[in-house]
Amino acid sequence: MNAAGFPLLSLVTFLPLLGALIIMMVRGDAAVVASNARWTALWTSLITFGLSLVIWAQFDKANVDYQFVEQVSWLPEFGVAYIMGVDGISILFILLSTLLTPICILASWESVQSRVREYMVAFLILETMMVGMFCALDFILFYIFFEAVLIPMFLIIGIWGGARRVYASYKFFLYTLLGSVLMLLAIIALWYQAGTTNIPELSEFDIPFNLQIWLFLAFFASFAVKVPMWPVHTWLPDAHVEAPTAGSVILAGVLLKMGAYGFLRFSVPLLPEASQFFAPFIYVLSIVAVVYTSLVALAQTDMKKLIAYSSVAHMGIVTLGIFTFNQQGIEGALFTMLSHGVVSGALFLCVGVLYDRVHTREIARYGGVAKIMPAYALIFMLFTMASVALPGTAGFPGEFLVIIGAWAVNPWVAFGATLGMILGAAYMLSLYRRVAFGKITRDDLRALLDLSPREIAIFAPLIALTLWMGIYPQSFLSFFSVTVSQMVQEHQDAIRAASNLAGL
Repeated sequence: MNAAGFPLLSLVTFLPLLGALIIMMVRGDAAVVASNARWTALWTSLITFGLSLVIWAQFDKANVDYQFVEQVSWLPEFGVAYIMGVDGISILFILLSTLLTPICILASWESVQSRVREYMVAFLILETMMVGMFCALDFILFYIFFEAVLIPMFLIIGIWGGARRVYASYKFFLYTLLGSVLMLLAIIALWYQAGTTNIPELSEFDIPFNLQIWLFLAFFASFAVKVPMWPVHTWLPDAHVEAPTAGSVILAGVLLKMGAYGFLRFSVPLLPEASQFFAPFIYVLSIVAVVYTSLVALAQTDMKKLIAYSSVAHMGIVTLGIFTFNQQGIEGALFTMLSHGVVSGALFLCVGVLYDRVHTREIARYGGVAKIMPAYALIFMLFTMASVALPGTAGFPGEFLVIIGAWAVNPWVAFGATLGMILGAAYMLSLYRRVAFGKITRDDLRALLDLSPREIAIFAPLIALTLWMGIYPQSFLSFFSVTVSQMVQEHQDAIRAASNLAGL
């Protein structure tokens, strides 16, 4: 709760759910229902974003403990409680979730014309689950939010997606669900061992190394699919290609961060020895993801698919940074997660702008767009530059810090990450050149209209954030530097204690 004893986190979490219930009660003809659903969803998400800004403003960056904590007894006989709280890691992901939701609703304003009420309800429920997952301080509560995210996303892809939407939605659902089942087993094993599912209390519990190994593998099965890491990434390109534009934005912007957040919140702090043991394995998977998926992106002919593969490569940078176990690497991973959430979301919106006008994402169908849509071309260029980590944009600080952190571990690991940045520049600049430059060879392209005021309003906050994060990254790093510093210190202490115990 805040200083006045007000349950801000619960309000931010469940206000979208209340908005969804109001939308479900709207009555009238189809046009009235659709209009009321859009406006109710937009205002609900904007108020939620405003409340999350209040949390951000009141957050004490020097305090390493969880803040705004709310606790209510839930299942006391099993040691399970409703506990919500935020620290320097989770608060920025809550802001990212509440920022992207109204942007997604605005982006769907005209492109979604069927079952508008159900669509808006799905998005608001999805927001509740995302925010709840980042606030949860009890494993059971976390698992409920983590799993419940699948349902609205499954519906958004399966109902409002493209021609192969059913295949893509089932593939997304089955991949992520199967991994999560093993996480549930790990949570049960932890409960048997410690007698509680309280996450702060579990962080103080000493787990034997042999059990850590099995728990790490169980958590890894869930989080690696969610990231997604190579080779369990194959559901992502299909999900992105078939999802509506707003679905791709929220999938890339927030949902891909859930797996990396899980590694940071549970695998590294609760299972330090196992994390250290499996770190070389993670490096190999991460570098393969960075290099292999970048090469695959180079060969793509569909804009969405290219950006989807670039997301896998960027998330490889993130997992590499997390498992360096040093300040620079973890801070770089967190910053990359945030910047990727903003930049990749904006890139999917850029693709959506063209798709709404021409109804194709085939790169070969475009060319010379900069001559007829100059404002669009300028914005698309900014996000392309951010995606290739140009200094002065959001993409640079995070990847730079990860490379510094990786160099401290092994120069060859840092080389792998750098190679990914070079390949990333190759496929993104190639995409921009083929879409924006060259001759206009098609009549339908000559009739394209530049960005509308609504589209400019959608891009405006993402442009501001991309430049803000690139020019003054410290304003974001300062939120999680204290939390990361403590995490690194505790990890080093745990490894040192284990080495002393083993007589090494």
